Amino acid sequence: MAESGGRALLPQVRARLRHPAAAPLAVFSAGAVGAGYLYGTNPHEPGHFLPQCPFRLLTGLLCPACGGTRMVYDLMHGHFTAAWLDNRLLLLASPFALALLARWFVEGLRGRRWRPQLSARVQVLILLTAVAWTVARNVVPLSGGA
Repeated sequence: MAESGGRALLPQVRARLRHPAAAPLAVFSAGAVGAGYLYGTNPHEPGHFLPQCPFRLLTGLLCPACGGTRMVYDLMHGHFTAAWLDNRLLLLASPFALALLARWFVEGLRGRRWRPQLSARVQVLILLTAVAWTVARNVVPLSGGA
């Protein structure tokens, strides 16, 4: 009897997981938990449980996102200059990424699936910008952090 009751719940659970808001809510929840942990963990000091950049571990070079964790920590603590020095390009791109995430979240809550459509030209522009930023930050000495 109990087994058949469990089977009756399974389709309801699956339906909720397929709802357009499920993925945005999961990403928001994971981001909130991560931000909460990061707020009390200074990534500028060693000895914390924070992920390392695999690109940097393998090559010794900075990837386009290196410094992102420190940048978010500095932003949460109101240190805007330090955030700028941690990763300039990522700081400039953050409002656009947050706007895309917000749109995805709102559309999901409205029951609609939303996927941004980027033209091939925009994708190439983003890729070339990331490559240029990677080269610039590894070749040109920029004051500030890595």
